[in-house]
Amino acid sequence: MDELQQALAPLAPQLDAGATTVVNLRRLSGGASQETWAFETDTGAPMILRRKPPSATGSGTAVPLATEAALIRAAAAQGAIVPRVLAESAPGSDIGEAYVMARLEGETLGKRIARDPPFEAIRPGLAAQCGKALAAIHAAPTEGLPPLVTSSALTELEKYEAVYRGSGAERPIFEAAIRFLRDRAPALDRPVLVHGDFRNGNIMVHPEQGLVGVLDWELAHLGDPAEDMGWICTRSWRFGGAKPVGGFGDYADLLDADHAAGGREISLERVLYWEMLGSLKWGCMCLTMYMAYASGADASAERAMIGRRASETEIDLVALLEQAA
Repeated sequence: MDELQQALAPLAPQLDAGATTVVNLRRLSGGASQETWAFETDTGAPMILRRKPPSATGSGTAVPLATEAALIRAAAAQGAIVPRVLAESAPGSDIGEAYVMARLEGETLGKRIARDPPFEAIRPGLAAQCGKALAAIHAAPTEGLPPLVTSSALTELEKYEAVYRGSGAERPIFEAAIRFLRDRAPALDRPVLVHGDFRNGNIMVHPEQGLVGVLDWELAHLGDPAEDMGWICTRSWRFGGAKPVGGFGDYADLLDADHAAGGREISLERVLYWEMLGSLKWGCMCLTMYMAYASGADASAERAMIGRRASETEIDLVALLEQAA
């Protein structure tokens, strides 16, 4: 930690006028993907460092951190509510592959945003704020972006069907959903920048201001703008809230705000397709976690707890299939 703080110190003048060093560095999260650190400059400016762990091999799906930083800046140029990227660090430097953002104030825990009393006043307008943010993200000119994978509904379905087949599980509801989704996969005509993990839990919300930042860009790609909409509507990301959009809002508020902010017109039917695909995707992820637990490859209680949620996605898929019938 001391070495990292020393490596960050020369960035201080770039981060805040008058700053000469950084203080109070502390780790916020761990994992094999990325590290998140909080610190302040000696002038008191709050910052976040997002860094690739020195020993990480990468997940194979996450975009490089330099790409994340570029995408956040591209979205900001369109008016999206995102953190300000203030500095970047290259692989091989003392800091390593990383970038620094201005730290936002708010909540990221989905259950609190969807259900807790401090957020009651801002919840009615939050889905519209999300729709406006998505319109800005999707408006980023694709020709100016770093290289990104392009993914359609069919390629996403094929990817997660492969995950399901590889698990060895036999789930009739998953089979029915795969057939339904394959037969109705919408064509991808004009790919846009897609956040890829836009959901309650990856947005920061202030109890008085509402949405203050869209976070966690590591799964960004080019694709269907309805993908982002369907993902935040997936029931697993409602955290017990009664409303379909993140547990806090209605479909119409999300769609109308997106369109009013310049987004292309998207039908509710298309969003519901991606919502169903979202439930299937999360169910497949849960299955892989259960298989890791059952095989002994990862005997942690966390894997077992998440793995059992595959059954919840089956309930969601039944409801969506019935609704579409």
